[in-house]
Amino acid sequence: MSKNWLRAAAMAASLALCALPATAEEKLTVLLDWFVNPDHGPLYVALEQGYFKEAGLAVELIAPSDPNDPPRLVAAGRGDVAISYQPQLHLQVDAGLPVTRIGTLVATPLNTVIVMKDGPVKSIRDLKGRKIGYSVGGFEDALLGAMLERHGLTLKDVTLINVNFSLSPALFAGQVDAIVGGYRNFELNQMEIEKKEGRAFFPEEEGVPAYDELVFITARNKAADPRLGRFLDAVERGTLYLVNHPDEAWRLFVKGRADLDTELNRRAWVDTVARFAHSPRALDRARYDRFARFLHERGLIKAVPAVESYTSHID
Repeated sequence: MSKNWLRAAAMAASLALCALPATAEEKLTVLLDWFVNPDHGPLYVALEQGYFKEAGLAVELIAPSDPNDPPRLVAAGRGDVAISYQPQLHLQVDAGLPVTRIGTLVATPLNTVIVMKDGPVKSIRDLKGRKIGYSVGGFEDALLGAMLERHGLTLKDVTLINVNFSLSPALFAGQVDAIVGGYRNFELNQMEIEKKEGRAFFPEEEGVPAYDELVFITARNKAADPRLGRFLDAVERGTLYLVNHPDEAWRLFVKGRADLDTELNRRAWVDTVARFAHSPRALDRARYDRFARFLHERGLIKAVPAVESYTSHID
């Protein structure tokens, strides 16, 4: 057998290997909790840096038309992962929705009670006899009730007014004296931009157990899906890059999305960096159980379930 023939055969084999298609990336659909905003920073950093691709995933990030839809859609198999809220997760599971928490995106509460900085309310106790605007009943009522009770008040001492999602405008207009449900990384910045500074009272400092604001959930029967571990690994890489390089990460976040490059988002980005979960898979069972007990005491869930019944360990 000639050397020339061997060389020709080797070259043919090499060309054949080069002609083989690359390993296909597996599609993964992620339903966001709301319109795209800095809370989703690690996901977009992971997307732009190619971390999802390196994990063998083609991730599609979808903003919902109705923020109530994502948990129901993933439960029905019409999405792989949804971003939701830990308080809502407890209520959803209590109502029988077959979903499970697989990771954390934002590891601290963002919710607050906000008043005008130059107004008459200097402490929670000063809310007595005043009007408080809210958007979503249930959890926000429980949160506010706990904060009031720490100062010798109850919900009967205030007047609750549903202002839908016009929280800051209702406060500016004097329609209400305070709002519950405003986020510390958004509403406070919006108020400052409009030269109407606010003062925030933080639930975790006023008797409400700490909780994860944003969590990743999936359908209970999908918890063993091998794509989920690779997804969380890529999100962790995105988070660590963002924490280490916040300015570069911001540029990745707004790349090709000029509508996101606003003063409000720039300020919110700075305020959100420290709140992302550095290890998305990590789960503090005692913390989740403590918060479930708080919701049960407030009458929002019927029983305190085992943490393992609504959370999943992802390999």
